[in-house]
Amino acid sequence: MIPQNIALLTDSCADLSPQLAADNHIYVLPLRILCADGEYLDGVDIRGADIYERLHRGELPQTSLPSTENLGEILKQIREDGYDGVIAVMLSSGLSGTYNLVRLAEEYADLPLCAFDSKSGSLGQGLTLLQLAQDIQNGMGWTELTQQRAPQLIAGSHPFFSVDTLEYLQKGGRIGKVTGRAANILGIKPMILFKEGEIFSAGVARGRQKSFEKALDLLMTYLAEHNGTPDDYCITVGYGYDADEGKRLWMQTRAALRAKYPTCECNVVLLQIGCTIAVHTGPYALGMGVMRRWKKQG
Repeated sequence: MIPQNIALLTDSCADLSPQLAADNHIYVLPLRILCADGEYLDGVDIRGADIYERLHRGELPQTSLPSTENLGEILKQIREDGYDGVIAVMLSSGLSGTYNLVRLAEEYADLPLCAFDSKSGSLGQGLTLLQLAQDIQNGMGWTELTQQRAPQLIAGSHPFFSVDTLEYLQKGGRIGKVTGRAANILGIKPMILFKEGEIFSAGVARGRQKSFEKALDLLMTYLAEHNGTPDDYCITVGYGYDADEGKRLWMQTRAALRAKYPTCECNVVLLQIGCTIAVHTGPYALGMGVMRRWKKQG
C-alpha cells in the first residue's frame, strides 16, 4: 500500500531546533559526539553552545555515526505514533556514513522507508526538510514526494559558508595541510561551497568583514544567474560561536536584498550551526543556504 500518513526523518546535522522539528513532525537521529569527558548525543545531552565553548578552549571533539539501536528505536516510535511511511533526508554521504546507515535500514524497517542523501548539511539539509514538511501539510502524496519533490529540492539546495581558519577542516582531513597552513598565515578567510556532497572552494576574502561581503556577493550572483528573486527561494544565515556576528550578517543580508528587490518580502531565517558541523568548521563559521521554492504545477 502507498503510505498516506508520512513522517520525516533526519539526523542532528540538519540543525533544526527541537521546537522547529516538533512543529514540523520531523524525527531527529542524533550523531554521537566524542569529547574528552565522554560520549554525548548531538542535540540530546550536548548542544552547539557547549561544543563551541570546548573548541574555544582548545578541545577538539570527534564525531561518530548514530547507533543502529537508536535508529531502530526511532523507527519504532514513528510506527507507534501512527505513521505508515518515512522519508529520510540525511547528512551528505561525502561527509558521513549516516545516509548509508539509514539506507540499509530500508530492508528491515517494518514500514516503507525512502532515504535520500542531502548532498549537504546544516543549512541546505534543514531547508530541504522544512520544505518537505510544508509539502506534506499541503497534501502532497508519497509518490510525488519521493520520485520528484525530494530530488528536486536536494538538487536546488545551495549552501556555502566561511570559516575563520582552515585548521579544523585540515585536522578532519577535508583539506591538505599545506593549503590550510598557507591560508592561515596569509590571513585568508576561505569561502566553502557544498557541491554534490563534497567541499569545494568558492573564493577567498581577506578579513572578517570582507568575508561578509563575499558571502553576500555569492548570494546575489546566485540569484542573478538563476533568474530568481529572494521570494523564489528559502534563504538562511547560520552562525557558530558568535551570535552577534550571525545577527549582523543576517541584518546585512536582509538590507542588501531589500535594496535590490524592493517589492519582495526578502525573508531570511537565522539559526545556529550545530555540534557535528561545528567540529569540522571551528567556532567561527558563518554560512548561508539558498534553495528554490519548488511550486506544484497546475
